[in-house]
Amino acid sequence: MAAQKGKIVCVTGAGGFVGSWLVKHLLSNNYTVHGTVRNPMDEKNGHLKKLEKASENLKLFKADLLDYESLRAAIVGCDGVFHTASPVPPSSVPDPEVELIKPAVDGTLNVLKACCEVDVKKVVYVSSVAAISVIPNRPDRPLDETFWSDQELCRSNNDWYCLSKTKAESEAWEFSKTNGIEFLSVCPTLISGPMLQNTINASSLILIKLLRGFISLGAEGYEELENRSRLIVDVRDLADALILVYEKPEANGRYICTSHEIRSKELVEILKKYYPNYNYPKKFIEPKGKLSATSQKLRELGWSYRPLEETLVDSVESYIEKGILGKN
Repeated sequence: MAAQKGKIVCVTGAGGFVGSWLVKHLLSNNYTVHGTVRNPMDEKNGHLKKLEKASENLKLFKADLLDYESLRAAIVGCDGVFHTASPVPPSSVPDPEVELIKPAVDGTLNVLKACCEVDVKKVVYVSSVAAISVIPNRPDRPLDETFWSDQELCRSNNDWYCLSKTKAESEAWEFSKTNGIEFLSVCPTLISGPMLQNTINASSLILIKLLRGFISLGAEGYEELENRSRLIVDVRDLADALILVYEKPEANGRYICTSHEIRSKELVEILKKYYPNYNYPKKFIEPKGKLSATSQKLRELGWSYRPLEETLVDSVESYIEKGILGKN
């Protein structure tokens, strides 16, 4: 049976944290998915092949963001594209322009150019609140979609990840307007939730560090932690948001995707209630200022999200199941 119009889509970075859940949700909604991964035969992508309906409706393509022809081959025949793939830096990047910014910008533009060539009209891009929140003077109101991170401030702060996300999204908007692509961006905050993949992703590592009481895996334990404001969204709710903006004809522009605002100390207290024996920080240092953002625009489109405690418990259980954490 031929796939329904609008139901054949490409997901770049299909094996990643966000990409995996998006593929899972798309398959459950009867989409046919072309997923790009670095190596379809690599066991680290094995979780994708185990998803329900994957054997019939998922095809994995070997592709690289900087290899235009490989991206084009994955996108041919699709009605829409979800661009989730983006480089995430290690703690230090010797050459951020080459290792981080260029792949983020050029990779995104390659996706859009391929869409133009094969007549794909709709693209949903996973940006980040990092493209919104680096501004010289924090306003008294929550950040919304009208804010853009200041690129020069990102550079002066050596905040290369924020710069890469800001430049990539900004240039993608310019390209899409010039070339008649229906382009939408979703800007999530810190993404948590259970992992489908077996390799630890950067956002999950933040919660794992909190549970283990380590600055990094293998480093010395620490006593104190900045009691900063955390904006959290569940990866499953993010996947729902991406499909929602793709499917809703009235969707337009940018969408901040965040569910819960919570301080580090409160986060630890919730985790302790369910998992009392992990090595949590014992003292909290009060920070200057706080970060706040609103998902009002996305909620008005019909988006909803699950309770924070569900996200946290499901996250920890997945870390235990995968052997990342010992049983509490």
